[in-house]
Amino acid sequence: MSGDNDLTPLHVFRFHVDFLDDSLATGAEGKPVTLCSGAFSECTGLEATMEPKVIKEGGRNHGVIQRAGPVTHATLVLKRGMTSTRHLWKWFSLVSGGAYSHRLSVTLTVSDNAGKPVLVWKLRRALPIKFKAADLNARGTEVGVEELHLAHEGLSQVGVKS
Repeated sequence: MSGDNDLTPLHVFRFHVDFLDDSLATGAEGKPVTLCSGAFSECTGLEATMEPKVIKEGGRNHGVIQRAGPVTHATLVLKRGMTSTRHLWKWFSLVSGGAYSHRLSVTLTVSDNAGKPVLVWKLRRALPIKFKAADLNARGTEVGVEELHLAHEGLSQVGVKS
């Protein structure tokens, strides 16, 4: 069994995040950006919600007409173990400090047990809106985790090359 009818379970713990330059002028992706060293341990917020437009029509007593309305996207939250690089903080600091709002495309690739990509999500024109460093506690036993919250202008699935 293979192709679109393959019912192999999708393990959500095998994913990789890539950041790509996002050109404002052309809207095209550029070269990969080395933003962080290390994999993210958690990703939440892969969500799009469409608000339906309700039309109430006179004489239509059995319900209203539903039409497609605007789509909103949830904030994507990435969590990972702390590394020695500070690129994510630098990106957030640059944008929050009033400098040019550098946008990046973000791809999230989910792989199967063999490491073959099976699903790719793409966020268009991502912008860091929140950065959270790990709490400092000498008695703590947790691994330091930081969060990066990203607002974006579009969520789509990209075809996987076989």
